[in-house]
Amino acid sequence: MANKGRVFLIPTIIADDTQHKVITQQCRDILPSIRHFLAEDVRTARRFLSSLKIYDSIEALDFKILNKGSKEADLPELLAPVHDGHDLGVVSESGCPGVADPGAIAVNYCHKHGILVTPLVGPSSLLLALMASGLNGQKFAFHGYLPIDSKDLSRTIRSLEEESRKSGQTQMFIETPYRNNQVFKALINSLGRDTELCVATDITGKEESIRMRYVRDWRLQSVEIPKKPTVYLFLAK
Repeated sequence: MANKGRVFLIPTIIADDTQHKVITQQCRDILPSIRHFLAEDVRTARRFLSSLKIYDSIEALDFKILNKGSKEADLPELLAPVHDGHDLGVVSESGCPGVADPGAIAVNYCHKHGILVTPLVGPSSLLLALMASGLNGQKFAFHGYLPIDSKDLSRTIRSLEEESRKSGQTQMFIETPYRNNQVFKALINSLGRDTELCVATDITGKEESIRMRYVRDWRLQSVEIPKKPTVYLFLAK
């Protein structure tokens, strides 16, 4: 039986036109040998790989879709090149595959079927935001997206704040950029005045802004968050 290929987890940029700053030489060295990819969006993946200028022809590469609608039953076909001995790259839409990303189901499949997985270093908005927040980096939880309904959102924020107060856990979540200001308003209205709140926007990008304040101080400011990817973190004491 032929040896299996390896699956590489390929990080992508989290802010426009930053590949020259955040994509490592390790990644650039490994990518030229990979011809098969799983991606959330093929157009985005092609554009990203093309921007690195390491392939003679992007058209010669093989892409298959792995997104939130993909099922475990799809994985044998999606990972067929690996079983045939070819290396394969999993490309996130933004940041690191497998972290708040459907690439996790492919990685899980690999472990169950004896396929080696190699994560490559790259930007993660979650870890970069946590690093720069000044909040508890030893105990934290990421909750993805919180409810859209305003009452459910406020209720969830208060529940997470209570958990943070009891355990000393930093609470983290993200939101669709066009809802940034609605979510920020819900946070400063729902959280206690002495809770520390960090808002990290457009990390690594031209409009990068990472600010941590007590909620009582946020309430004194006029804040307009741009429609850019943002990570929210808070810690109640």
